[in-house]
Amino acid sequence: MREDLQIAIDGPAGVGKSTVGELLAKRLGYIYLDTGALYRALTWLALQRHIDLEDEATLGPLAETFDLEITLPTATDGRQYTVTVEGRDVTWELRSQEVDRAVSLVSHHPAVRAAMRRRQRELGERGGVVMAGRDIGTVVLPNAQLKIYLTASLEERARRRWLELRAKEDVAPTFEEVLAEVQRRDALDSAQSQPAADAIMLHTDHLSIEQVLERVLELVHERV
Repeated sequence: MREDLQIAIDGPAGVGKSTVGELLAKRLGYIYLDTGALYRALTWLALQRHIDLEDEATLGPLAETFDLEITLPTATDGRQYTVTVEGRDVTWELRSQEVDRAVSLVSHHPAVRAAMRRRQRELGERGGVVMAGRDIGTVVLPNAQLKIYLTASLEERARRRWLELRAKEDVAPTFEEVLAEVQRRDALDSAQSQPAADAIMLHTDHLSIEQVLERVLELVHERV
């Protein structure tokens, strides 16, 4: 197995990119990077500081300079990695409904995306990495040796997200609320959620996570 592959996993909200990416990285001994965590970290910080989420002039420079670390898990609580913002472990706070509702607004700003892409690219270019997000294969790692685009129906993606929230929150939203939120995020993210021309499409509605992982591993070994 090569130790320097760049593997890009793209797809819309709720399709399972981060879960598949994490498991794949573990199987390969690679670093896992969920680029959505960077946007969520910035969104969390903006909410904490009561910054207007439409204020691109403030959010752009903040995206360039705020103190952010993404490392291997520092706790055995099911996390995929540990995210530290300004010295505070915010790993689980990034998955809150408040951040869910706001992250697409923050990530929509061109200045924010430009800053985040630079930070993502620096992490990915060292190789031996599985990176999951929305524009990895098209923009962040356009030369990745393997590009996967995961997709699933709106209803299936909402169901997965709803089950995730039910497992983590004492008072979870209704399925209808989650469905509406995923649909709203699809509309906001549509420009950044297109597959690369050379991406391999995997439809996952009727596949378990294990089945998706095995298929992606087959594709990895075809590239070795």
